[in-house]
Amino acid sequence: MRNRQSLTMSLVVGAMLLAAPMMAQAGGTIKGKVTFSGKVPAPKEFAFGKFPNADFCKKNESKSADGNTRLLKEVEVDGSKGLKNAVVAVTDVQDKGFVDGAKKAAPVNVVAELCEFKPFTGIAVSLGMFHVENHDADPDDPKSKEGVLHNPHSFDQLGAKSSTEFNIGLAKKGDSLDKPVKLKMSKKGSVLRLQCDQHEYMQAWYLPVTNPHFGTSGADGTFEIKDVPAGKHKVKAWHPIAGEVEADVDVKDGGTVEANFEIK
Repeated sequence: MRNRQSLTMSLVVGAMLLAAPMMAQAGGTIKGKVTFSGKVPAPKEFAFGKFPNADFCKKNESKSADGNTRLLKEVEVDGSKGLKNAVVAVTDVQDKGFVDGAKKAAPVNVVAELCEFKPFTGIAVSLGMFHVENHDADPDDPKSKEGVLHNPHSFDQLGAKSSTEFNIGLAKKGDSLDKPVKLKMSKKGSVLRLQCDQHEYMQAWYLPVTNPHFGTSGADGTFEIKDVPAGKHKVKAWHPIAGEVEADVDVKDGGTVEANFEIK
């Protein structure tokens, strides 16, 4: 019995020792901050009254003091110049498993909530699925009790050039769409732009990626990307309005490397 117990313990300890190096080689972490030193543009203004469901959409907190104007804050910077909503992504890794998985299920869920697309920035995958769902209904409006109509219209956008990817109405709360996006111009630097044809101030932007190693900066500009493969990588910090910047980052197994980006 003792010999059998000893053998069992030896196998367990051996398995733990074998697993330890594998765990150590899981990759490292990239963390840092994205700042914007340029001039912050004034919010775009849209009169609620010019669009459907004005009373409901006024519940969105991004509005003028009198509540009649929707403010689209495209660039948000805190007191330390930290840039919100910058997407930071490793650009030199081609992960076939990730890309193939995106063809079956969208890696990011986009929602229409209080007449706003969330998140404002994120990622998309060329030839992958893109998911949008409607969370809005107005119990005070008999015509919109079951849902506030939103019409997500997406574009493959490269500078002034664009082509439609999908244009589909979501009439009821809980309605959703899952559509593949081709993003034919993504290799030239295009991004996916999303806008509601019912409410022009509902706008959002998504950066094409080829791997799961990305993150989005918070209100203070900080970000963190875990499980990045060890080695030297190209990393991009991108914001659809502020701009973008790239850096070389050396990631160590089990370590954390700091990478700070300044967009001017």
